[in-house]
Amino acid sequence: MSGLTFSKTAEPDQRLDLSILTPGHLANLTAFEIAALPIGTTKQLVTVGDIFALSGNDATTIRFEGGSERFDRIGEAMDGGAIHVDGDAGWRVGRLMRGGRLTVTGSVGGFAGSGMSGGFLSVGGDAGDFLGGPMAGEMAGMLGGAIRVGGNAGTRAADRMRRGTILVDGAVGDNACSRMIAGTLVVGGLARGAPGRLMKRGTLILCSGAERLAPTFLDNGPADLLIFKLMAQEFAAGDIGPVPFDGAPMRRIGGDTAVLGKGEIFLPL
Repeated sequence: MSGLTFSKTAEPDQRLDLSILTPGHLANLTAFEIAALPIGTTKQLVTVGDIFALSGNDATTIRFEGGSERFDRIGEAMDGGAIHVDGDAGWRVGRLMRGGRLTVTGSVGGFAGSGMSGGFLSVGGDAGDFLGGPMAGEMAGMLGGAIRVGGNAGTRAADRMRRGTILVDGAVGDNACSRMIAGTLVVGGLARGAPGRLMKRGTLILCSGAERLAPTFLDNGPADLLIFKLMAQEFAAGDIGPVPFDGAPMRRIGGDTAVLGKGEIFLPL
């Protein structure tokens, strides 16, 4: 058996809802039934067969050959298996993900990994705003699992994050880890704005520093912690892979004292 492959044959003229194309949803469907699934988001009917040519028959491994920034909700609520996107994807990639592995070689839109509680999301390019953050009206963002972004991330990454790990190799936009409840965000590049604003708990490791910090954070001085080395080794051996810190001493900043104040930001000395 070979993996189920969706080869893009046409560029969509509307945004597409691809949340139905997950291993769990497609497990018992024939190729004809899959091709007939509606994926449009306007009054104009668009089916899978209008955009993709199908091949393969193993729905536990799904591959999209050719991406688009209009391919929204890929891997939403997936609970197992694997999805690989060769190219870009749109909004809400991996939202509510509970398990499995989702890989996008290009860039993704906003709210990637929003509300995810398990599994691993890998983005080769950039991520939009609210990476791992909540949708409007939700009280928590990411609830577990892990995300790695090879490029930059937009504003408010890890907003209201409660659990899990996010690694951004590049820079992050304004106010990363705003309202953070718990969890870990590692940033290889510069953190813009004032990261950690109103964070209650959690850990933010800024390997290239920040533009500024809110005045309600307190400098706790240098921290030479063995946990940094152990974390680097654990990440390197797992899904996340190598991290941009090696266990060297860093400066610890505590806060945000405007709220609970048990969060921590680590900066290079």
